[in-house]
Amino acid sequence: MLRLYELAWRPAAAMIARTDAMTAHARTVSLMRTLDGAGPLLTVAQALSEAVLPKRSVFVGGVHLPYPTILAAGLVKGDGFATEEEAMDAVRDGRDIIPGWRSAAALAGPVEFGSYTRHPRLGNRGRVLWRDSAAGWMQNRVGLRNPGARAAAAYLARHAGDLPPTWGLNLAVSPGVTDADQSRTELVEAARIFAAAFTGLAAGPSWLTLNLSCPNTEDDPLGNQSAELARELCAALVEAVDVPLWVKIGPDLSDGQLTGIVGAFGEAGVRAVVATNTLAQPTPEGVGVAGVSGSRLRSSALDVVSRLHRTIDVSGLRLDIVGGGGILNGGDLLAFRAAGARAAMLYTAMVLRGPLAAASILREAEMGEPEGEPDA
Repeated sequence: MLRLYELAWRPAAAMIARTDAMTAHARTVSLMRTLDGAGPLLTVAQALSEAVLPKRSVFVGGVHLPYPTILAAGLVKGDGFATEEEAMDAVRDGRDIIPGWRSAAALAGPVEFGSYTRHPRLGNRGRVLWRDSAAGWMQNRVGLRNPGARAAAAYLARHAGDLPPTWGLNLAVSPGVTDADQSRTELVEAARIFAAAFTGLAAGPSWLTLNLSCPNTEDDPLGNQSAELARELCAALVEAVDVPLWVKIGPDLSDGQLTGIVGAFGEAGVRAVVATNTLAQPTPEGVGVAGVSGSRLRSSALDVVSRLHRTIDVSGLRLDIVGGGGILNGGDLLAFRAAGARAAMLYTAMVLRGPLAAASILREAEMGEPEGEPDA
């Protein structure tokens, strides 16, 4: 069945390769919005996805995942708004402000929604997306465009009955906020808004990820990754919510930085580290920086996972690693597993290989796995 899917996807992949990244993304978002309302069609699509995804559940970061792959934050986060009032009006009007909230989960398995900031953001203006399909990489400086925590929580809670059983929530510090007290206050407020929205509902997030690195906002990508600030923010979030806390880090941390933040994570009670976010590099036009993903990120992300695994091992802490960054095929997934990752996040692969990319990658990994290799 997967072979038929891959053959059928080739024309779509060729069309995407010929289409400008900004245009292709806009069309994808529009399609997800349409599919969110296509109940019967999504039921069939979800049955197909579940039929081809290998049943290899894994316990990672305090969470039982049905599959060892997750659709990374960034795709399913929602529209941008100028004010919270505008965002809440859109929710009350019944608009689909988070396209993909239903369709992406039906097709791709576990999804991490976000990143969300405490207040809405319109994101960066102008060109914010680039892609080279043949080379297998993407680059973005979207700038954390999102509807804000209050509107996102209200919208997702309204649709709690149709949310997947396992999903994550990604929160980030608002770009430009450099004061530690304000960062902590905004993050805790956002976390509590989501917690309150899902009180009494069985469909709340299974984990919360703190995004400590967001290079596409043009903030210093290392600015929020000090041990001191990580300890403070993580401790506040662990106290504020009752789901496992994961933390997403950047791909350009030194050994000293890794040692410091791993110690901070251990003290605060973090359960898993997501390694890594995108890599800040100059845009193709040479104006500003944007986060690179896919093949151009793979070696850096894999190196961080390997060094992070050694650091955690030396520390004696119980911290799981969720790998991400350039996992485009089964061989890449096996490399991240060998480096110490227990699960993986995908993004660029979903763009280049389509909605069933996770199933294809897991099958390829099974074919390349040594006989007797334990499940992830």
